[in-house]
Amino acid sequence: MPGMESNHAVYWDEAGERRSASWCNVNAGKPPRRIMVADDELSADEAFRQISQGMAILWRGDFHNGRHLLQALARRVDKRRPRIPARLPLSSEDFHKFRLSQSQRATLLNQLLLELGPDFSISLRRAPNVRDACAVALPSQETSCLISLRALQGLIGAWEWRRKGVYVPALNDRIHVHYGVFSPVRGEYVDLVAQAPLPSDTRTAFDIGTGSGVLAAVLARRNIPRIVASDIDPSALTCAQENIERLGFTKQIELLATDMFPPGKADLVVCNPPWIPARPTSRVEQAVYDPDSRMLNGFLQKLPHHLETTGEGWLIMSDLAEHLGLRPPGYVEEAIDRAGLRVLGKLDAHPVHQKSFDPSDPLHLARRAETTSLWRLGLKRSR
Repeated sequence: MPGMESNHAVYWDEAGERRSASWCNVNAGKPPRRIMVADDELSADEAFRQISQGMAILWRGDFHNGRHLLQALARRVDKRRPRIPARLPLSSEDFHKFRLSQSQRATLLNQLLLELGPDFSISLRRAPNVRDACAVALPSQETSCLISLRALQGLIGAWEWRRKGVYVPALNDRIHVHYGVFSPVRGEYVDLVAQAPLPSDTRTAFDIGTGSGVLAAVLARRNIPRIVASDIDPSALTCAQENIERLGFTKQIELLATDMFPPGKADLVVCNPPWIPARPTSRVEQAVYDPDSRMLNGFLQKLPHHLETTGEGWLIMSDLAEHLGLRPPGYVEEAIDRAGLRVLGKLDAHPVHQKSFDPSDPLHLARRAETTSLWRLGLKRSR
């Protein structure tokens, strides 16, 4: 019998009874309207037919068999995805087709559901203990909830990354990243901040959009006496605080909840805005996608008001958007000039991450051609 949405609750029929649970939306979209219960007897072909028709599947079989089913569904979905032309640059139409196919893929695969108990337990054969992973990412609850298996796998993966951390060579230490906070797994932008020459007599630095706190920590490692790291996301500030305390930088780094700039001026202002001018579809994507380049342009326009006369602004940007046909060549240079800034120097780095060498990634040609740059910016000299 069809399920229905009511105050973020979902309903379904099981064993002759009407059942309900809350809907755990972890980037998984709206609550499902129709739910069927299935176990190990459900074939992948039948499961694919059902989700293609808008039916969600509440899994009651073996946990590992559920994972195998999800993989089988992914293979079937991927066979129907449109092909991206192997050319550079891509057109913006090609990129948006790719994004649409990603969204459609996620919608389909998120239709395979599990039930979590009030203590985040899973009552399935061979189910892992996911209580810790869920407790740090989900709000506490008094009733059971339904979550997509795909979303749960994301929570588990994020928890493992948080536990073991990401090794950052520039710190010779690890950064531990909370769920929903951008992780420095791509280290080239961090290395650029560690290598760029500091302005002479740098006493104060601002880190705009600090996230995990990794760039603020690198600046502290470079012995800048005072650093103000800002972010608007409470989760990011909590994550940054934990990293800064563990690394021993609390005397140097102050955290501030604000949109963009702290009050006053600094000798060095660092910003690593989202690189791709497109709309994010989830909270995690907000660190990657910047609609209409709003953060990039906002940073550049306000930077002259927060920079000491002989200070520098460091803008860390990738040219991936140009290879994807989303931003014209020369856009960053023109935006810098319009803001009343000049380029003092530029350091470049090329990608070493796995996706840039993976031909199965539809965007691998663009990723391989990508250059990440640290633009050293100063105020224009008055005539």
